Amino acid sequence: MKRTLRLALVLFVALALAAPAALAAERMWIGFHDDPSFRWVNDRASRIQSSAEEGATVMRLLVHWNRTAPQRPARGSDPFDPAYFFDDLDDAIRTAQRADMEVVLTLHGTPRWANGGKGPNVMPKQVADFGAFARAIGSRYSGRFDGYPFVRFWTVWNEPNLQLFLSPQFDRKGRSVAPANYARLHAAAYAGIKAGNPRALVAAGETSARGTDNPEGIRPVHSPGRFIEGVAKANPRLRFDAWSHHPYPFTPGLRPSQKVRWPNVTLGSLPTLHANVKRLFNRKDLQIWVTEYGHETRPQDTLGVSYATQAAYIRQSIALARSYQFVSMFVWFVYQDDPGQPWDSGLYTQTGSAKGSSPPRFSAAAKPLDMRNAVLPVPSGTAPLVSLHTRRFCVVDEPGTNIAVAWRAQNGRLVETGVPLRPDCTIAVRLTGIAVARGRSHDVTLQVHDIHGTRLTRKLTLRGR
Repeated sequence: MKRTLRLALVLFVALALAAPAALAAERMWIGFHDDPSFRWVNDRASRIQSSAEEGATVMRLLVHWNRTAPQRPARGSDPFDPAYFFDDLDDAIRTAQRADMEVVLTLHGTPRWANGGKGPNVMPKQVADFGAFARAIGSRYSGRFDGYPFVRFWTVWNEPNLQLFLSPQFDRKGRSVAPANYARLHAAAYAGIKAGNPRALVAAGETSARGTDNPEGIRPVHSPGRFIEGVAKANPRLRFDAWSHHPYPFTPGLRPSQKVRWPNVTLGSLPTLHANVKRLFNRKDLQIWVTEYGHETRPQDTLGVSYATQAAYIRQSIALARSYQFVSMFVWFVYQDDPGQPWDSGLYTQTGSAKGSSPPRFSAAAKPLDMRNAVLPVPSGTAPLVSLHTRRFCVVDEPGTNIAVAWRAQNGRLVETGVPLRPDCTIAVRLTGIAVARGRSHDVTLQVHDIHGTRLTRKLTLRGR
């Protein structure tokens, strides 16, 4: 039901929208991937809220198809088929929404019923089953169903260039097969997610940083470069909105800027990955999402770095990602160390103690890059129309709810209006009284509020073009 809002007096409206690729480095979605902390512990809500207060604007979660659908659903594309178990995911996404955060969902893991009773890393016999699941979960989080949050960001299969997550990597004759299989998986998931949620942004890849490309090795895996080349050969027209990658250092002590030779890719080598993906898929523009990165610490891990070094590397890694204009997302793995997670790269220990200055270093690096406070190119000489992220309103406000917005025109006059909340938790506002000349910039502070008293502040930088 639509609600009418009274316009508030002095609200500065802040609206943020995903910045175009050319300006992406000035703002990034920054956050954490940590399923134990954000889904399964008793104090998960407080951890999510704390991560948001420390500057996180996005939260990545894994969706294990095999755990979500342990039995074959009667209607695979139905988001509410009783065979599906989404409860803990629903709760985590709702909690992120209350913290005004976006969510990235990574779909992977084959149920036994879909691959002949084999492990979750083995390809499904019919990729259409995976496509149906993707459509179901895309629909569930499309913003169309009351009480179910909208999810904007999606990725397909975790580290598919590793045998651990996608098998087989090579056939019995040593021929590479995983890239072509992944191309099929991604195409099915992309089509399914988009069918259920047309506003979704879906990334391909999720590639791991390194591999040997040796089919006879103890762990037959692909390097990210050779894997990407194989995916492009299998389907050069594969559709995706971004390429996601996990550019971990080869050992925890290596600096974020450390470069390696293609076909392996660390954080310092991302420009090479970016150039090759553009070339292989004939893309003029391309965003890269860093959906996992981190440095383990000691004494939790004997090979880890000191707390002081981790804090320094947090600052350096975010600064390096920011230096690449094509990077629009950076996700640190993990928020807090967990007994069941052998990777000890959290900003906090298992007991919740801060690892030295790592949390404030993260906060200091992340907050200035808040993507909700966007840098936007706008047509010169006209009142710009901007689209802003107002995720927090979707907690209690339905699509179509009138949201009050106010800002100061360039002559100092207070401008107030009301606009409808869209299903993807954004609002579109025509900034009357503001016109930016070509080559000039103008900062505008806006506040938005709803009838329930929830208030958001956003600061936009408008650049005339």
